[in-house]
Amino acid sequence: MESGDKKYYKIREVAELTGLPISTLRFWEQKFTIIKPRRNDRGTRFYTAGDIEKIKMVYYLVKDKGLKLDAAQEQLKHNHDGVSRHSAAVDRLKAIRKELVAMLDALNRLR
Repeated sequence: MESGDKKYYKIREVAELTGLPISTLRFWEQKFTIIKPRRNDRGTRFYTAGDIEKIKMVYYLVKDKGLKLDAAQEQLKHNHDGVSRHSAAVDRLKAIRKELVAMLDALNRLR
């Protein structure tokens, strides 16, 4: 789940970056007050890199830790910084694992 250097992302791009369905992003936007994408006059959502980081935090709590939505909301309210650090660490570990798996696959192809 990496975001690039763009200033704004449409919901489809965020869905691709996070691996989440668009419907889940819309649902989480209703449930989690920290997710507030900007909207134009036609209602199109525009997410910032900060919004994507917040979605990653929710992803970590709900998908990785298995918390229910209410419990995740409480964690974000009372331990925002801790959740942010843990979410970032899990993201880094997943990226490292992906690189290691790619290296292992490359080694196996050489054999």
